[in-house]
Amino acid sequence: MVQINERGVNVAVLGATGQVGMVMRRVLDERDFPVRDLRFLASARSAGQVLDWRGHAIEVEDVAKADLSGIDIAIFSAGGGTSREWAPKFAEAGAYVIDNSSQWRMHDDVPLVVAEVNPDDLDEIPSGIVANPNCTTMAIMPVLKPLSDAFGLKRLIVSSYQAVSGAGRAGVEQLMNEAKAAVDQGADKLVFGGDAIDFPEPTKVVRTIAFNEVPFIGDIVDDGSEETDEEQKLRNESRKILHLPDLKASCTCVRVGVFTAHGMSVNAEFERDVTPDEARAVLREAEAVELVDIPTAQLAAGKTPSFVGRIRQDQAVDGHKGLAFFVTNDNLRKGAALNAVELAEIIARKHFPDQL
Repeated sequence: MVQINERGVNVAVLGATGQVGMVMRRVLDERDFPVRDLRFLASARSAGQVLDWRGHAIEVEDVAKADLSGIDIAIFSAGGGTSREWAPKFAEAGAYVIDNSSQWRMHDDVPLVVAEVNPDDLDEIPSGIVANPNCTTMAIMPVLKPLSDAFGLKRLIVSSYQAVSGAGRAGVEQLMNEAKAAVDQGADKLVFGGDAIDFPEPTKVVRTIAFNEVPFIGDIVDDGSEETDEEQKLRNESRKILHLPDLKASCTCVRVGVFTAHGMSVNAEFERDVTPDEARAVLREAEAVELVDIPTAQLAAGKTPSFVGRIRQDQAVDGHKGLAFFVTNDNLRKGAALNAVELAEIIARKHFPDQL
């Protein structure tokens, strides 16, 4: 543990050396988070590394050997299995745990929170664990919440276009290796070759991802729906965050050959009439939302807002009760690291005001 300031909360980051953990460390710095003592933890494989944070050299601890006492807030980005094992132990030791995995999201005693959408759900944290939503859910919540409040969200259809960084470093490496192999074979094969291109065997995404789209993310669930768990996350998490348990929602999740930032094509049906101009007026005032003409992955990468555009009347819905629009958002930043830090800020204000 390294003391950073005389006042503040004691913070631990589990998974500090990973892809999202790296962004978390940067976001804690950028937002001037009120850190008193800071600890970085990881598996034995990464323990012993020394990471710099604001000029302080902090050695990464092996979580299996670490003393968990004295931690106020622990931010996890280490996978569901690690979270299942360690989140209760951190909570029992007195920490509030903010978990990035899917492990705790649908537990009744675990708040599932997007900072700008339902922060009041952090007033009480019965289990000591708070869940960070899935990155696709995260991206559309700041857009859907104000629209739902204004017009009454009734039905949701979403097709996602998800970057390979959502599959971790292995996904990024697969795209890089496949793209290089394809480009090295020449333009003619890229344009006309199809199966003639000699791609490496997929290593993370289930099919070749370079210059391709793969409509399969996660695992098929065993309830007979033939949906993937990634597709069900969006429906179930949206219901919980928006406090709309009966929301009708259908999702198709697609991995695309983009490194960073997810896109979502959204068709939303409402209880009350809404025009595109009325929707834009609501979204201009929405926190963490930016209106643009054409939202793209490149526009969103490295930035905080959910970019929304192509807002138009849904021609498949009677009257003026449907909208179609497109949303992009950086899946590593707001989709994981930034929201987790924002939740930590809210918890610090609500539960540790005397330390700030």
